[in-house]
Amino acid sequence: MSRRRISLRQELPLLVWLVFVWGALWQDFSPGNLLFGALIAVVVARLFYLPPVELGGRFSIVRAVAFAIVFLGKVVAASFQVLYLAVARGPKVTNAVVAVQLRSHSDLMVTATGHVISLIPGSLVVEVDRSTSTLYIHGLNVRNGEDVMNLRKEVRDTEAGLIRVMGTKDELAALKQEEGA
Repeated sequence: MSRRRISLRQELPLLVWLVFVWGALWQDFSPGNLLFGALIAVVVARLFYLPPVELGGRFSIVRAVAFAIVFLGKVVAASFQVLYLAVARGPKVTNAVVAVQLRSHSDLMVTATGHVISLIPGSLVVEVDRSTSTLYIHGLNVRNGEDVMNLRKEVRDTEAGLIRVMGTKDELAALKQEEGA
């Protein structure tokens, strides 16, 4: 089976990410180590099939800063909530796995949304269905239907924030239309 050639422009974000991860893993960002990491990244990208990272062509730094501030606030608030639940309620806490269908079918957006949600204490992505862009989230302290709806809303709000930061123009237009309706 021959693999379709991916242009360097399409593959560049992946290569840069792999080099960054290489430097982080070795805790060494010296030019020699990064050059060796780049060599390994090219070999990995050419030998193993990795789907291209398709960027939407837009990135809003203002929205990214606002998103980061909101995200940090959620992390702090959720950390205190998990602490409270662990100390006050212990093993009596009710959990649930909730399916959340996302708006975007972009691998990048689905992955970014899943990672952001998993970084917030009390929630974890346990499964991803790429065919339907559905995340299955294990949520802490989900007691009833209202909590399920709140968890779904939080995940979709996170996705909306990411669409505002780096979604495609079509995703952004669909989001604006959804919010206007």
